[in-house]
Amino acid sequence: MINLLSSIFGGTSVCSISASELRALLNSPHKPILLDVRQPEEHRQKHIPNSVLIPLGELSSRMKELEKYKDKDIVVYCASGARSASACRMLAQAGYSVKNLAGGMMMW
Repeated sequence: MINLLSSIFGGTSVCSISASELRALLNSPHKPILLDVRQPEEHRQKHIPNSVLIPLGELSSRMKELEKYKDKDIVVYCASGARSASACRMLAQAGYSVKNLAGGMMMW
C-alpha cells in the first residue's frame, strides 16, 4: 500500500524543516544552502537572504548549477511548500541532501 501511494504521489518521501528550525540552523556554523523555487517576481517581493533562485519549471535544466553544493544540505522553499516538495523529490533522486521548508514563505 505504501509503495502504491509513493508511486502515485511522487515516490521519494520528502523531509521537512520548520521555519524555527531553519532560523536556528542559519545561526549555526553548518548553514544550509537555500534554494527558492518560486518565480522571480515572488523572489523580488520577499525572500530569505542568500537564497539561490531557480524556478521549479527550470530546475531540471539548471540542476548542474547546484552540483557545487552536492556535499552540502539544501533547504528548498516556495510560497507554501508544494512546489518545493516537488523540487526536493527531484533533487533527492539526483543524490542531493534536501529538506523542504514546511509551509514555505507563508510560515517564514
